[in-house]
Parts: sequence; structure tokens; C-alpha cells
Amino acid sequence: MGRAALRVGVSRDFLDADGRNVWGDIRLGELDAACIDWHYLPRTTGELLAADVDGLDAVLFAAPAVTERTFAGATRPPLLFARFGVGYDTVDLDACTRHGALVTITPDGARRPVATAALALLLAVLHNLVAKDRLVREGRWAEKEQWMGQGLTGRRIGLLGLGNTAGDLVELLRPFGAEIIAYDPYCLPATAERLGARLTDADTVLAEADAVIVMCALTEETHHLVDARRLALMKPSAVLLNVARGPIVDEKALIEALRVRRIRAAGLDVFESEPPAPDNPLLTMDNVVLSPHALAWTDEMSAGNGGSAVRAILDIADGRPPRFVVNRDALDLAAVKERLETLAARGPAPLGASS
Repeated sequence: MGRAALRVGVSRDFLDADGRNVWGDIRLGELDAACIDWHYLPRTTGELLAADVDGLDAVLFAAPAVTERTFAGATRPPLLFARFGVGYDTVDLDACTRHGALVTITPDGARRPVATAALALLLAVLHNLVAKDRLVREGRWAEKEQWMGQGLTGRRIGLLGLGNTAGDLVELLRPFGAEIIAYDPYCLPATAERLGARLTDADTVLAEADAVIVMCALTEETHHLVDARRLALMKPSAVLLNVARGPIVDEKALIEALRVRRIRAAGLDVFESEPPAPDNPLLTMDNVVLSPHALAWTDEMSAGNGGSAVRAILDIADGRPPRFVVNRDALDLAAVKERLETLAARGPAPLGASS
């Protein structure tokens, strides 16, 4: 039967209203080359339901949530949910594990694009780029002396999270001679030492850094990790950036800190509620640079994330556990092992097979 017997669904949030792929090349052609039967799911949805995915072997998705309802009533739920991206806060991992479904993410595909986006946002905030753009567009050229920026060279950069993407950012910051301090209770000291970063606690990062960049995953532990108390620890000249998930920062507390100039500025690619409400004070503040949770959206990211997700699908097509499984306990389930063994027994697709 071969790979052609594998059935894969792709969520429709990759398409616009006219059915055109707006994300560019996400490497779906590699599924065609492997003779894998794939199709876009029949409807656009914010939550995958059993009716959307029942009978599929794998789902490649970006925005939709995966919940208990994804499995309710399903006779044969997917073996794999391959998320296009690194966040999985909208995925119920416990439900996936209970129903024998693996969940993968794409840290190898998103790492450099997100790190580059973080550096771009940092430079934009330090240089008051958006404010200076407004000066030109609004005929306020003479006010430019009020918007003196800060240089990055030799600054102390504080990272909340020192995973793979943050590590890539550290490498990008190296030519600037920046000092790196970081809070990450899961980072091995040897890893931090290799990167040249000093591990410390969250309070110290907020208190000592010239720029604090949020790069950790959203969990119960990190929800409102940056709250009013920790914002009060920051230098008045310091800036805060969030390129991870909105709820890691207490947005009301941040707005107040920016309003009274307790900190110099902020750069946000994410918000507690997305999109932000039209009356959100952040939208009218001149010391904030904003992006619609899309700062890293480039052709590089599309190809990287798509390629990584497709590789996870190709892995199960050959009966191999994918590399970036989040709910690793599921790999020990008898039902998961059985499905992988069945796929492995099929062997490669016959020459000349088509999807």
C-alpha cells in the first residue's frame, strides 16, 4: 500500500477567502513527492472537531485549537497533529495523549525567523523607529531631537527563556558585544555557559537588564510572569519586548508602567487578547512598537515551519516517531506503537504511485 495510503488533512487557515495559499511555500510539495494523499480540511474553524479529522492519519495545522471535542465520537482519530509553529497553548496535550495522538511543533523551522524578528523589534524600539516614521509622515520634522534613541552595543539584554530560539538570538547579538543574562529554570548551566549567558532569577533579569525580551512558553507557571511587581523592578531607561505569548505579561500593569514612564518603551508582537480591543491604550501610546502576532512571518518562516511539520508527517509515514513530539508520554502507548508499526510494515510507496 505504501505512503499513498496515508491520509493527511491541512487546516484551511493557510488559505484566504478565495482559497489561495497566503503563506507561500510551506513545503506541501514534499507530500506530493512522497505520494501522500493530502487535502485541505473542508471548513475554516477555530477548533478542530472530530468530524473534521476522523479517519485522517495526520493533520498539519496552525491556528485551530485541538481539544477533547477533537476526539469526541471519532472512530479513528489522527495519529499526528503537526503544529505549524512552536506554541501549543491551544492544544490539549492530555486529551491528545489519552486518545493516542502525537503532537509535534517546529522549533527547527521557527528558530531563526523568530530570533531575527526579536532583533528587529529590539532595534526598532531602541531607535524609536515608529515614532520617527510618524514625524516624517505628519510634517513634524523639527521634533526629531525629542526622539533620541539608544544604541545596542554593550547593553545588558535580559531573556526570559533560554531555549533554542533565544539561543539563536544570543548568537545574533554577539557582534553588538551585548551582555546576556537569562531566567530559565529548565536551561542546563552548560548550555548557558556555551552561549555566554549568565543564568539568574526572574527578578534579577528585570532589575538589571537594559532590555528584557520574553521568549518562554506560556504555561501556568509563566502566566503573568511579568507582573506589576516585576515591572517596578526595571530601570526607567529599560525596554520590554514580548515575542512569545501575550498572557506572560500582565498587560494592564504594562500599560500603567508605560503611561507613567516607569519604563522607557515596549515592543509587542503578542497581546493578552488578540486582536486587541479598539480602545486598548497600547494603540495610542507613542512609546510602544506593535505587531499583529506576525513579526516573524516571512518566506523563511513559512518554508522552515512547513518543512519541519511535513518531516514529522513523513516520519510517521515510514513508521518512525517524529523528532519534535511535545507529549512524549504518548510514544509509550501501545496503540501509538501499533499504528507506527503498521505504517512501517507498509513500506515505501510503489514507483509511479500518485496522490
